[in-house]
Order: sequence, then C-alpha cells, then structure tokens
Amino acid sequence: MTYLLLALGLFLLFIGGDWLVAGSVAVARRLKVSPLLIGLTLVGFGTSTPELVTSLLATYKGSEGIAVGNVVGSNIANILLVLGVAALLNPVQVKGKSFKRDAAFLAFSTLVLVGASAFGTIGHLLGVVMVGALIFYVIYSYKTEKEISEDKEKPAPLVSSLIRTIVGILLTLLGAKLLVDNSVELARAWGISESVIGLTIVAVGTSLPELATSIMSAIKKHNDVAFGNVVGSNIYNALFILGATALFMPVQIPLGMGFDLGIMTAVTALMIGIAFGLKRYSRATGACFLILYAIYIAHLGGVL
Repeated sequence: MTYLLLALGLFLLFIGGDWLVAGSVAVARRLKVSPLLIGLTLVGFGTSTPELVTSLLATYKGSEGIAVGNVVGSNIANILLVLGVAALLNPVQVKGKSFKRDAAFLAFSTLVLVGASAFGTIGHLLGVVMVGALIFYVIYSYKTEKEISEDKEKPAPLVSSLIRTIVGILLTLLGAKLLVDNSVELARAWGISESVIGLTIVAVGTSLPELATSIMSAIKKHNDVAFGNVVGSNIYNALFILGATALFMPVQIPLGMGFDLGIMTAVTALMIGIAFGLKRYSRATGACFLILYAIYIAHLGGVL
C-alpha cells in the first residue's frame, strides 16, 4: 500500500504541475501580463503553502528553529535544486527589465531575514513591515508589468484558467504530502536514521511543488514561469511566511542558523549575479547548482 501511495503522490505531483503551468500561462494571457509575473505571484505563492503551514505549526509548538530552518532551507533548495533542474532540462533565459524590479525585492527580503537574525527575533512590528512590503511588491509588480509575450493565441476564459491553476496547486500539494509521508515511512522501515530523513526527504519535501512546476515549465518551454516561481517563492518565504507567523507570535532566530543564512545569502547573490551578468542559466549552470546543493546536503549530514 505504501508503494501504491508513493506512486499516486508522484503522479498527482506532476499532473498538478502540468495543470498549474497551463493554467497560469492562460491566466497571464487573459490578464495581458507576462507569465513571469504570474510565476512570481500566483504560482510562486501557491507552491509555498507547505512552508507557510510548516512554519506556523512549528512556531505554535515552540519549535522556531524548524520554522526558520524551513524557510532558509527551502530558499536554498529553490535556487540550487529547483532552478538547477529547470536549467538542466532547458536553459532559462532572463528578461533583464522585469528582473531588475524582482531582484531588488529578492535582495531586500534576503537582507531583512539576515538583519532579523542579528537581533535574534522577528517581533510583531517587523512582521507587519514584512507583510506590508510583500503586499506593496505585488501591487507594484502588477502596475509596472507590461505584456512581454507577443503570443496572439486567443486566451482561455479567466475563471476556468484560475480554476485549473488552483486545482493544479492543490494536486501538487497533495502529491507532495503523499510522497513525503510514504517516503518517510519507507525510510524508517529500511532503518535509515531520523536525521538523514529530515535532511533529505523532509527538507526537499516542501520544495516538491516548486520542483514539479519547474520541471513541467521546462518541458513546456515556459521557463519564465519556472524562474518566476523560484524568485516569487523565495520572496514570499522570507517576507510573508516569517512575517505572517510573527503577527501571531514572535519568531526567535536560532543561534546556530548563521551558517545556513550565509549559504542562503551567497546562493541568492549568485543567482542575481548570473541573471544580470549572463542573462541566462545554461545547462552547465544548472549542473553546477545541483552539485553545490549535493555538497550542502552532504555537509549537513556530516559527510563533508
């Protein structure tokens, strides 16, 4: 039964990813904005739901380390793993004009998180600032966005496109849950330690919706959705997940998070630097990202 549920989870994950990409591109056409903006907002925020639920529950139970670690680990995984896989499948082109706006907010959200760690806590006031900054970002992005695509295909109705997108998000989330839960059960049955399970299956688990979406985006050659998904998810993770959590209760930053925050800042700077310098993520870049992620996981597991 475990293997059947595992297969079902994988099936739902990629069917959901397929629907999510198709629906989000249709929404972009109907609203006359670029798929990048939809990737940044609807797709990026929707696929970050697991991180939000995990962080809220962890903070409520007094496990702020899990809440903060979940956000930092997911942001690292989104760049090195998710973007790495997308670029390996199909090189990702970066449209500089749009990314200048998004890079600024991505850098801002990263610096806010790093700055909060210096004070040791994210209080209610900072939570309000973080959530307010995200709301401003979404509104500003929509107002400044111009239709990049010259596709003249007749767009599908907005309501049906939104429904398809939302169903796609729900299917990817359900698929990710089935895949993670049953993978953990199998790992335990095989005698794999809890720490290794946490560092691998659970750590990657909350990034599975982004990964599935990016894979389907690459296959369908909608890499602007894949790229926007990563950027949007990382901004959402840093500003909204911890900001919204702090609205309910202060979030303590664990003392041992310095190394991981440093890695997150470094890979974010690397992603922004490549976008501005090379304006594309080649297959070689994707392979390098995946190698870096493997090294990071190996370090966490005590292998390196």
